[in-house]
Amino acid sequence: MTAPVTLPLWLFVLILLFAGVTFASHFLFPSVRWFLRRRLERAVEQLNRRLKRPIQPFKLARRLDTIRRLIYDPAVAQAIADHARDNGVREDVVFQKAERYAREIVPGFSAFTYFGFAIRVARMLSQSLYRVRLVRSNDHALEAIPDDATVIFVMNHRSNMDYVLVTWLVAERSALAYAVGEWARVWPLRQLVRAMGGYFIRRRHNNALYRKVLARYVQMATEAGVTQAVFPEGGLSRTGGLGRPKLGLISYILEGFRAGQSRDVVFVPVALNYDRVMEDRALIAAQEAGARAFRFSLRPIWRYVRRQIWHRLTGRPHLYGYAAVSFGDPLSLTAFLSEDHADPSAALGLDLMERIARVMPVTPVPLVALGLSDGARSVVALDALLRRRIAEAEDRGVVLHIPRDDVAHAIEAGLGALIERRLVTRTGDRLEVPATGAPFIAFYAASVAHLFSDRPGAALPQARERKSAAT
Repeated sequence: MTAPVTLPLWLFVLILLFAGVTFASHFLFPSVRWFLRRRLERAVEQLNRRLKRPIQPFKLARRLDTIRRLIYDPAVAQAIADHARDNGVREDVVFQKAERYAREIVPGFSAFTYFGFAIRVARMLSQSLYRVRLVRSNDHALEAIPDDATVIFVMNHRSNMDYVLVTWLVAERSALAYAVGEWARVWPLRQLVRAMGGYFIRRRHNNALYRKVLARYVQMATEAGVTQAVFPEGGLSRTGGLGRPKLGLISYILEGFRAGQSRDVVFVPVALNYDRVMEDRALIAAQEAGARAFRFSLRPIWRYVRRQIWHRLTGRPHLYGYAAVSFGDPLSLTAFLSEDHADPSAALGLDLMERIARVMPVTPVPLVALGLSDGARSVVALDALLRRRIAEAEDRGVVLHIPRDDVAHAIEAGLGALIERRLVTRTGDRLEVPATGAPFIAFYAASVAHLFSDRPGAALPQARERKSAAT
């Protein structure tokens, strides 16, 4: 028993290696994971005391556990059986497909990544590019939302900077879970989006099984009280104005609520507007070409960041005008469904978009673009026209959110930004819009035109036609 055994050196090293791996996997790693998990739980407890809407346990659950819960959901199981029957495929094969969908959708939220990294980066990036203004916080209405209600922030989609701005501005309230399109499924955005609680959705190449998996995830998160952010328009606005709402996610939330969800759902409208949209050239080109989609590129973002770093290094910091955010009046789903609606999903989408339209901020470039699109071709005429349009809008009861409440400042700042980009030329008091600048003037004017229109519902003509047809 005590006699020495001679082994080759390579075999001895291999034994030591296997012994080390076994010790680490059975003793060291579980202990380290338990220690880190306990520290994370204590950090989240402290964080929840500061947040106005605490992070829900559903969001902190292990990603694998949520995936399993989702694919074994009775509604998903029925969808798997239906898909297998309709397509003549074995159920185990369809189950694997559903599991792949679930892994694609379910995020892996990291409180450290969200609050320790993402919020700081979002604030730094926003303030380095824009003069950020929260023009209507609506704190009294947001504070009145019951603690046990699920809050869904509903926003118009002007730029991919929307994610950055709203993430930072609501950081004191809660952590948002975004529905993110396929454009972000690239390295390194995919890992970062998942760590921030975002979940990916397919705009194309989906089927009934995929839609059921997505619907059940959204409904589970809503039932669990997870604070979410939704863009009803689906994609970026190619015209600059508000688009007709797409009812996918909203209909899933509504369906889950009507199926007996115990929590109320409160939608909070959020309106965003910019003096400069980073993707404006691509969006305008897509609109002129009649394309329903355009290829997403990180180049505009990296170009802006690179320029900003250069300006900082050379001591010439440069901002791209105002970025303004405004919070509208919340809408309780319980109160909404207490009224009769021929098509509840369409009526809900229309109501939310109209609430966004009412609180749309008026930043300098869109205001000046509106005057130029109305034919003003001198500074004096522009000033007179805009003051008249503002007075007419206020007489109709429209509340306008203009930077500093100073029309002269807005005109000066807006003209300066347009002239700098060579979208407008100025000779003395005379203003000219070159052919290359006309599409940009129309694009930015469209974001606020509905506030100055004497035609009710001008912001959403397509949605109104749909509503009237439904009724």
